[in-house]
Amino acid sequence: MHIPSLKQQFQVAFSYDVHFTEGLFNADNTLIRDVLKQDGGAEPRKIFFVVDDGVAAQHPQLMGAITSYVAAHADVMQLSGPITVIPGGEQCKNEPALVQQLLDAVNTYHIDRHSYFVGIGGGAVLDLVGYVASVAHRGIRHIRIPTTVLSQNDSGIGVKNSVNAFGKKNFLGNFAPPYAVLNDFEFLLTLEDRDWRGGIAEALKVSLIKDAKFFAFIQYNAAKLAARDMPAMQYLIHRCAEMHLQHIAGGDPFEQGSSRP
Repeated sequence: MHIPSLKQQFQVAFSYDVHFTEGLFNADNTLIRDVLKQDGGAEPRKIFFVVDDGVAAQHPQLMGAITSYVAAHADVMQLSGPITVIPGGEQCKNEPALVQQLLDAVNTYHIDRHSYFVGIGGGAVLDLVGYVASVAHRGIRHIRIPTTVLSQNDSGIGVKNSVNAFGKKNFLGNFAPPYAVLNDFEFLLTLEDRDWRGGIAEALKVSLIKDAKFFAFIQYNAAKLAARDMPAMQYLIHRCAEMHLQHIAGGDPFEQGSSRP
């Protein structure tokens, strides 16, 4: 008796916006409010914030600003649990206890698939937060707020989430697009020169691979970029981010083949 095989095939469209702003948590900046309202929900959305400790140290007013912002827009959002600060840098991805801590928070504060898990920090913290959000309840909507040049123009705007394991970088992870990415240029003002220039190096690499005009822009504006000229940096971040998103949408978003030309 021959039993025919069954075949399943379907497509899922992924879509998310990368926004650029300044003063994200100023009460009169409605970007976060507007992004949340796009989901069409009627009730105030539960929102949980995880903050890189390096960002918290450089921006001591941030916690109060977040709390005040949510309170000013209470018809759209409400804090679901206390703002959580975790260690930043690559080391955070080597700590299973941090994954467990954030999963415990999801459980304790009843964060569900209609809630929002928000990461504020450099690329490593965003990787960790995205990973936790993507595995809890099979996927909680997560929002990324990158705070370094590199995370604003590359690592924080993509679809990868991961932590390290077995001594291997990004051994555990997945491809789960964020609900939105919110780039606030004011976070860049407190970066050390090393971190400021590290993101420029990524843009330089991408320009050499794909865009001679962009390379010429970087070359022509090298002195301005080194002197931390903000308009030049804003253009660099925007163009590099644009090219990164184009690469993701170029036919192999989940990197089944070669990840780079």
